[in-house]
Amino acid sequence: MQLIDGKSLSKKVQSNVKSEVEVLKTQKNIVPGLAVVIVGDDPASHAYVSMKEKACKNVGFYSIAHKMPETIRQDEIIKIIQMMNNNPHIHGILVQLPLPKHIDTNKILEVIDPSKDVDGFHAYNVGRMVTNLDSFVACTPLGVMKMFEEYNIDLEGKDVVVVGASNIVGKPMASLLLNANATVTVTHIYTKDLSAHTRNADIVIVGVGVPNLIKENMVKEGVIVIDIGMNRLEDGSLSGDVDFKAVAPKCSYITPVPGGVGPMTIAMLLVNTLKSAQQFGESI
Repeated sequence: MQLIDGKSLSKKVQSNVKSEVEVLKTQKNIVPGLAVVIVGDDPASHAYVSMKEKACKNVGFYSIAHKMPETIRQDEIIKIIQMMNNNPHIHGILVQLPLPKHIDTNKILEVIDPSKDVDGFHAYNVGRMVTNLDSFVACTPLGVMKMFEEYNIDLEGKDVVVVGASNIVGKPMASLLLNANATVTVTHIYTKDLSAHTRNADIVIVGVGVPNLIKENMVKEGVIVIDIGMNRLEDGSLSGDVDFKAVAPKCSYITPVPGGVGPMTIAMLLVNTLKSAQQFGESI
């Protein structure tokens, strides 16, 4: 069993981004800029935004966070996004999800200029990703693909089960795997017998927010397990969606929680923002 070390890989990616930022500053006098929109007081969201701001600082990005009250109107958020769309110093715009219930999330995401959609959630980028064209790709699935690349895990012909069908993780993950010529099964809350799918899978990727959902008897020997889940238990400890202690001995590769996929999500956000800034530099 080998651990897939997302923390170390994230540092490696961020080091490469930092070097590219220096080149961009020297050659084009461009500093990549990331703007984050956060609505309300959700502690997890604020903690995540703080991590993003710190990562931006580490690689030499300019970053700004627009923090808004829970009660803000939808049209006010749209105005701020449109302002950032028109700001040449901002190359990436990220809306921290989830948004309050009175806000139409899809409407907000559609307002973001696709060329600044570094979260990869705009329908334009989703469509290009599904058809295997160059696009901005959702950061968590992109981070998982980077892990496969780093550990020389060949996806071609592999039977992969994706547990979870969200627009943020499950669906883009499945599309990227299909583009890599894997055979993909997507399971979700309405799947009748989850273990019937996972038991024969070469690779299981899970991200649904259910602690210890994947048990030892649900996977085969030699399986590769990617655990995207991040759950805080009653005792304050963090747990993934996989029963790590029981499942790990059967795995050829497995991601830990924490220290697995989580750090890669932020690393890929930096990669996407750098890419946007580089494309802006090519257009001037």
